[in-house]
Amino acid sequence: MSRIGNNPIAIPEGVTVDVKENVVTVKGKLGELSQDFDAVAIKVEEGNVIVERSAETKDHKSKHGLYRALVNNMVEGVSKGFTKELELVGVGYRASNQGQKLDLALGFSHNIVLNIAPEVKVETISEKGKNPIVKLTSHDKQLVGQVAAKIRGFRKPEPYKGKGIKFVGEVLRRKAGKSA
Repeated sequence: MSRIGNNPIAIPEGVTVDVKENVVTVKGKLGELSQDFDAVAIKVEEGNVIVERSAETKDHKSKHGLYRALVNNMVEGVSKGFTKELELVGVGYRASNQGQKLDLALGFSHNIVLNIAPEVKVETISEKGKNPIVKLTSHDKQLVGQVAAKIRGFRKPEPYKGKGIKFVGEVLRRKAGKSA
């Protein structure tokens, strides 16, 4: 029994869901997303999307909740969008952007220049006395997470001083240093 897979997905106003063969397409005010699927049947009934599995095998059961979650993320993405915020903690760590180019100064000999996908809007916030923040916004949850993970991978937070790139609100496990 899949508790997540059995829940219907409410379709908000301004969002259309089309199911053709093995592809689900969701259109909304923020964009359009499509996803291939197998092992489940997806139906649109009375303003809801219902995901049903076609058999009781282990593979079908495991994909039931997965495809329901993916379709839900698509519906939520094209109606509201997703945002990830990264905070640069460290002396001299800076971030700036010109359009889709993100320029990061992370204590290496050269700055890191990263071209961000056009579907993701990037914004940098730098206030005096506060850590710089990189804000990523898009309708595609997977793409936002992937770009955020790539940026975080340049300088992961270290456990002693907490320096590095972390998500806003992320709690780091700190270690005690040397005891003299």
